[in-house]
Amino acid sequence: MGKGFYIGKAVGIVGIILCAGALATIIALSVVYSQEKTKSNNQVSPTAGGTTANPPVTPSPSNEPWDKYRLPKTLVPDHYNVTLWPRLTLNTTTGLYIFTGESSVEFKCAEETDLILIHSNKLNYTKLENDHLARLTSVNSGDKAPSIKYSWLQGVTQYLVLQLNGKLVKDHRYHLDTEFTGELADDLGGFYRSEYQEDGITKVVATTQMQPTDARKAFPCFDEPAMKAIFYITLIHNHGTVALSNGEVKGKLHCNNNWTGSGAVHSSLILNRQMVYQNFLEIRIFAKKSAIAAGQGEYALNKTGPILKFFERYYNSRYPLPKSDQIALPDFNAGAMENWGLITYRETALLYDEKFSSNSNKQRIATIIAHELAHMWFGNLVTVKWWNDLWLNEGFASYVEYLGAHEAEPDWNVKDLIVLSDVHRVFAVDALASSHPLSSREEDIQKPAQISELFDAISYSKGASVLRMLSDFLTEEAFTEGLQTYLKRFAFGNAVYTDLWDHLQMAVIAHGINLPDTVKNIMNTWVLQMGFPVVTINTTTGVVSQEHFLLDPDSEVTAVSPFNYEWIVPIKWMKTGFIQEPQWLRTTIIEMKAPLTDWVLANLDVVGYYRVNYDQGNWNRLVDHLKNNHKLIPVINRAQLVDDAFNLARAKIIPTELALDTTKYLNQERDYMPWESALSNLDFFYLMFDRSEVYGPMQNYLRNQVTPLFDYYKNMTDDWSKVPDGHMDQYNQVNAISMACRTDLEECLLLSKTWFNQWRTTSENKIHPNLRSTVYCNAIAAGGAQEWEFAWTEFQNTTIAIEADKLRFSLACTKQPWLLNRYLEYTLIPGMIRKQDATSTIVYIANNVVGQSLAWDFVRARWSYIFTEYGGGSFSFSNLINGVTQRFSTEFELQQLEKFKAENSEIGFGSGTLAVDQSIERTISNIKWLTENKENVLNWFNTAL
Repeated sequence: MGKGFYIGKAVGIVGIILCAGALATIIALSVVYSQEKTKSNNQVSPTAGGTTANPPVTPSPSNEPWDKYRLPKTLVPDHYNVTLWPRLTLNTTTGLYIFTGESSVEFKCAEETDLILIHSNKLNYTKLENDHLARLTSVNSGDKAPSIKYSWLQGVTQYLVLQLNGKLVKDHRYHLDTEFTGELADDLGGFYRSEYQEDGITKVVATTQMQPTDARKAFPCFDEPAMKAIFYITLIHNHGTVALSNGEVKGKLHCNNNWTGSGAVHSSLILNRQMVYQNFLEIRIFAKKSAIAAGQGEYALNKTGPILKFFERYYNSRYPLPKSDQIALPDFNAGAMENWGLITYRETALLYDEKFSSNSNKQRIATIIAHELAHMWFGNLVTVKWWNDLWLNEGFASYVEYLGAHEAEPDWNVKDLIVLSDVHRVFAVDALASSHPLSSREEDIQKPAQISELFDAISYSKGASVLRMLSDFLTEEAFTEGLQTYLKRFAFGNAVYTDLWDHLQMAVIAHGINLPDTVKNIMNTWVLQMGFPVVTINTTTGVVSQEHFLLDPDSEVTAVSPFNYEWIVPIKWMKTGFIQEPQWLRTTIIEMKAPLTDWVLANLDVVGYYRVNYDQGNWNRLVDHLKNNHKLIPVINRAQLVDDAFNLARAKIIPTELALDTTKYLNQERDYMPWESALSNLDFFYLMFDRSEVYGPMQNYLRNQVTPLFDYYKNMTDDWSKVPDGHMDQYNQVNAISMACRTDLEECLLLSKTWFNQWRTTSENKIHPNLRSTVYCNAIAAGGAQEWEFAWTEFQNTTIAIEADKLRFSLACTKQPWLLNRYLEYTLIPGMIRKQDATSTIVYIANNVVGQSLAWDFVRARWSYIFTEYGGGSFSFSNLINGVTQRFSTEFELQQLEKFKAENSEIGFGSGTLAVDQSIERTISNIKWLTENKENVLNWFNTAL
């Protein structure tokens, strides 16, 4: 799955719009998966009855198989024949959009049993043989399948349960047939409905999002990662509509005057742009007619082939399908979903238009395409056996997405940005006592909500970070060789993460690489315990040591570590600009001495997943060197020094004043990564101080630091008439304007208001796409209702998804509470704000100091409604809870948060359960930090200029 919630494997089905006449498309797909990405749904009992006699009465929960969340190992599916018929018009009798379906699954009996369990959620079944919910027949010649004794739906564990009058025979094969009806709802999960306007007409799309546990919402299936099978899909849809699925079309049937059968799972009037890449692969981009006509699919179309070819070389494995379809959907909760051969995306993650898309939008498209294409092998061709190893699948794709994007855009230096986007990002979460290891015990991950919780920054960003570290100390050559033999060995099957370690170890031996231990033993210290170390180097004594880094050192770590929170740490380092021999730190002490005239810098290019602390003398020498000759320190490590210093200060390891000292050189810095690192860390200071007397002096200091950068880009771009050429320079130009306006630099504020008002009065928007978000935001913040209403009208009228996103973000910047309250109400009206965007919109409002308390009150008052109505995949509860509480730093706010947890314990928090505990821990830490640092920080800012 693409980041944002950021994905797994499954049958991808996209159905599309209404027309006269219909057809059926038959598509074959080898070895796809009965699962896909969404968020967990609340169970609604799909039917009452459906039994010829009362089913067994058992206590709840019981020890019976149907009350357990994992399938028994008695049955193994071989292939499915599934027919789906989405109705893309409203049923006036029920007031619902529906779909009907038929499924026949052939399975093998692995162990003798008289019970069939198959996943089913929110499906109504037609009664078949002897008034039961299914029909069972034997495939073996001369055999007769036992009759069904009881059939019922087990709501909590989401099963269709069939108790038989006799035993299924080991190694014999059987067919299970069902007919069912489901709602084609707008809940973004399973087989669901998406809508959009084009030429004044509402168009309806039937599409899927099945990972992790919503394939069962589309048809009954053995919905676990290890239950891979072959699927033959038939989709009945209107003539003139498009039907897509994972494999190639095997045939089309004209059903009658109105309908056609077609193997697929996507049906609508979404059009495509296609090409054949290097005479072997058909690549197609599907999107709305207006988007295709405007050429918004061209960038993705042109980059997909080169990225696929790169991964073929990287994996030493041919792309295993004859086509690669990618479709942009108007309503999609995740960033993207890597269905084999049919990848689904948010429109903003696939469509590029240079008139509206920024440089960062373009990079997001390149990296998400690379992420999803990486999954075609790592995740689809080879799949993890169970969700506890999800991190390997998502972490790997999150690492190599940078390699694929670099292939597509070699001038960007995009591989460096993993440090900001993943390493630094996940440090903030993994430094909490409520973090969790990469790999969980299989028995601890059972329920759909537990599975959904795994799709977090730990699985994606920590997974990417430790795999990047592994690739570095093994060498890329050995890493890819081990990866290639792993993929070859487990192709079309399943594996566990230690299988990869075994193949990497073989590559280590083959290449004669000297390691302090086996790959498995080294990596288990990073995978099986949460957190990461801070490595402390005393350059006077040479002593190097490690300890578990905690943002709040007083927090209680209750999780027991099998390694006593010690890691096997690879250290690359330099002394006064000269690279030294790499070292390994274990429980034993190593030595890194330096004369008083030299400085030591460790974790070069931040390839290691740890923070670094030094003795005070070395810190002083590094800070002095930043001021006097900062370019001698590599740019990534300048970003690292700032980030490490601020976080070490929050952990009370070094003084906060020392961290602030690392920003004094910024008035000389022109590179993006150090500035971005500094601004990211200063965001915490804004969260803590934008309601206090520290705010004014802090603004004065930071305005002074950013003004030279603002002037630098003003001169570089001929008084803002153009944007810089370099990828990183374009990013830093945005930072310069954003920070200058944030610190109330009058020239910047006037610039933003002038550009915005020119657009408002002339209806011609000349603001460069790179600058639109920050210009819109600052102009709306400085304005009133007039500016807000103009932006809201533009938001409603634009047909360009990426422009709508910029406006949606900026509307949250107003300082008018009544407008923010109205905007909050809009988030729960899908006609105003699409369900996929509700979470992020509320968080945008909470980021605004005026909107913080409004958003928190709104979420508390509406939690029952939000959880009930938006629990089916359309809300990221973890992002929501973390977002509305990130500014919390008072005892009163802590009490409110704890009360919120207690009052909603029965309703629950779903995928946000861990986020509630993390928010409480973070709030406690913030309270203590403010108490200990407020006065010193105020004094520092008052004297720094």
